[in-house]
Amino acid sequence: MSINPFSELSGTISPMAMQIYIIVMFLLVIGGTILDTIHKKSAKYFFENAKKQEKNARRTVSGGQKVGLAVSTVASEVLTSSEFANPQRRLSHLMTMYGFILFVVSTVALIFGYPTESSAGIWPLLWHLGALSLAVGGYWFWFFIRVDVSSEGKSWYKLAQADIFIVGLLTTSTFGLLWSFTQGTTIGWLFFALFLLSATVLFSTVLWSKFAHMFFKPAAAYQKKITRADGSQENLPDVGDLTDPALQSRYPDIPEYMGTNPPYMGLGIKREKPQHY
Repeated sequence: MSINPFSELSGTISPMAMQIYIIVMFLLVIGGTILDTIHKKSAKYFFENAKKQEKNARRTVSGGQKVGLAVSTVASEVLTSSEFANPQRRLSHLMTMYGFILFVVSTVALIFGYPTESSAGIWPLLWHLGALSLAVGGYWFWFFIRVDVSSEGKSWYKLAQADIFIVGLLTTSTFGLLWSFTQGTTIGWLFFALFLLSATVLFSTVLWSKFAHMFFKPAAAYQKKITRADGSQENLPDVGDLTDPALQSRYPDIPEYMGTNPPYMGLGIKREKPQHY
């Protein structure tokens, strides 16, 4: 795990070719994301919805408040994925996300910085740990957490278009590790070919996968915080903080029917696992 897996490969494939491949994959992600926004009209909807909410705003949000909300979004929804109520789903997501980031960053560092050096500092270790974290988090999600499998009784091997992203992540990390550990053997070249194929599919199918959602999710979370701060509430009634004693004194039905802590009224449908199929 301390050996640069691309150093031995450089004897057969030139570092320039590897670097060109990385650049092409990067451009495919950018192009796929742009096409995704045009095809789904998500960017158009986002900006039109933002203008609509500005008209319905009941309060003015200062620049300082917006910066604070942006920092909160990065710290909560992006860095710690606090929107996941299920702790297992959250941990799986964090392992997958940080594993993927570490895997991609270390790949770029090794190919562009140390393409022919077997010892490349800490980067080879980070590459293997990133791939391992990505694989563990991804397989955990695939076999135990997926909603349609756990609640609808579908087979784990049943694939849909939305699965391109997670399957691409799993196969890329798995074949990458297998290739690294079997370099110098005939089967090692097979794993490398599968690794290359998986990575190409992962980065070239952004338009048809959930890859682009990682760019939209933080923006949508930030916009939701803005609507709560300015009172537009996504066109829902702006009743304020239901836990505020002053509000509860004005509306005594709130504590009577919803308790003194309305946002946390119990487990509800989470009282038991959704396995009624």
